[in-house]
Amino acid sequence: MNAPQLRCVPFKQVDVFTKIPFRGNPVAVILDGDGLSSAQMQAIAGWTNLSETTFVCAPTQTGADYKLRIFTPKEEIPFAGHPTLGSAWALLQFGLKPKKEGRLVQECAKGLIVVRQTGDLLSFSLPQPTFAEPGKTNLTKVARALGIDAEDILLESVIDVGPVWLTLQLPSAESVVNLKPDMVAIAALSQGGYTGITVFGLHDSRDHGLVEVRSFAPAFGVPEDPVCGSGNGCVAALIRCGHALDGASYVARQGQTLGRDGYVHIEFDAEDTIWVGGNAVTCIDGLLAV
Repeated sequence: MNAPQLRCVPFKQVDVFTKIPFRGNPVAVILDGDGLSSAQMQAIAGWTNLSETTFVCAPTQTGADYKLRIFTPKEEIPFAGHPTLGSAWALLQFGLKPKKEGRLVQECAKGLIVVRQTGDLLSFSLPQPTFAEPGKTNLTKVARALGIDAEDILLESVIDVGPVWLTLQLPSAESVVNLKPDMVAIAALSQGGYTGITVFGLHDSRDHGLVEVRSFAPAFGVPEDPVCGSGNGCVAALIRCGHALDGASYVARQGQTLGRDGYVHIEFDAEDTIWVGGNAVTCIDGLLAV
């Protein structure tokens, strides 16, 4: 049997929300996705087996610098946070010259996403969040799946920013770190229409980031996301609505339960936009045979 004809495309694996390799959340970035079918993209995403794999394509909308398609190991999604930052970083390292210096515009299924660069920090503009109540009965099931009492939940909302996260505030950062979630139960709950559950709690000091975050999406092949951009965006949206913090910015920490140490920079601007930012570092740089 003859081997299939393969071509090589530029590929980078980028660690996001960290300056130190292997401490953040990796994303696989295929820098030339044009010519690949959706089935091929899904197969590659299943093979990399990362929480997301992205494919950079030529833009189709006016004003966009590039188009990004984003896949989990199981399906394509309209938007995700750390893949947006990691792909922007990979493109800049690859030599992309944006239409406007210090500002990239990403086209994706969720629309146009602005990514701004300040030094070595990249930040994306969070898509406008929408909110829904989870309901008391559902909240009881959620608490049971997380191994906590429903009374421990201080704030809650189902928040849609492309990915849909049931977002909860717990009494402290320590209570977040100590969670022992039931992934089977969380996956079953996700059948109700959301991506997964993101929880957060506040630290007593800013030594390790003011906010501690964990995100669980087992129904999408990601039992626990090491450092989640969209999940942190939903946390920021809930913090803003619930007045859980004062000030125009804060730093969140995520990943320590998985041996990671990611930091997410959140900024609320005067125009009511939430900016979600972080550093990135390239860990693998080469070619992928497709």
